[in-house]
Amino acid sequence: MSRRLAAEAIGTGLLIVAVIGSGIMAERLTDIVALQLLCNAVATGGALVALILIFEPVSGASFNPVVGIVGVFTGEATLKDTLWYAFAQTFGGCLGAITANLMFDLDAINVSQKVRSGSGILFSEVVATVGLLLVIYGTIRAQRAHLVPFTVAAWITGAYFFTSSTSLANPAVSVARSLSNTFAGIAPESVPMFVMMQLFGAMLAVVIIKFVFGKPRL
Repeated sequence: MSRRLAAEAIGTGLLIVAVIGSGIMAERLTDIVALQLLCNAVATGGALVALILIFEPVSGASFNPVVGIVGVFTGEATLKDTLWYAFAQTFGGCLGAITANLMFDLDAINVSQKVRSGSGILFSEVVATVGLLLVIYGTIRAQRAHLVPFTVAAWITGAYFFTSSTSLANPAVSVARSLSNTFAGIAPESVPMFVMMQLFGAMLAVVIIKFVFGKPRL
């Protein structure tokens, strides 16, 4: 378990380094917002492929509490493991945010002031979360688990552009991104509603996964 938790913490931390770091770099390289978002999306997608590939054999490389939550309801994960994973992912993500800030000579913790609110953005997080979970569990149910790094990266990279929230779709990531007042940041007051929408999306995903994909093949 200690190795698995370390893998989840390190993997989530490095993912946040990629998300926040690429956002800061993009802001420093160009004033074109669309180009900044493209840089952020591509860097995040690339990091996801690499991180899932190397950590999947150790911990499953979910880097996301809602993945475990769905697993609990589908019988593929335990509540105890999911809670420990969520703690490790959130802790690792926060360390990743601090690391990214320090890499660019910012204060270790500079709380984000980027408020993300509105019914459209919150609904977008439900869609982003449901889509991500369907991509993960659908790929696994199709007995193509080796493709998960690529299908997840493809979804996240695309969702940066086709969701109004830019697809955080991850409670641990949402908390961590509140610690950086940069391109990828989210204000702390916006985090609770984002997490609620992500959890709601996870519950919807459970229903869809069970109905569409059925029980996992052994």
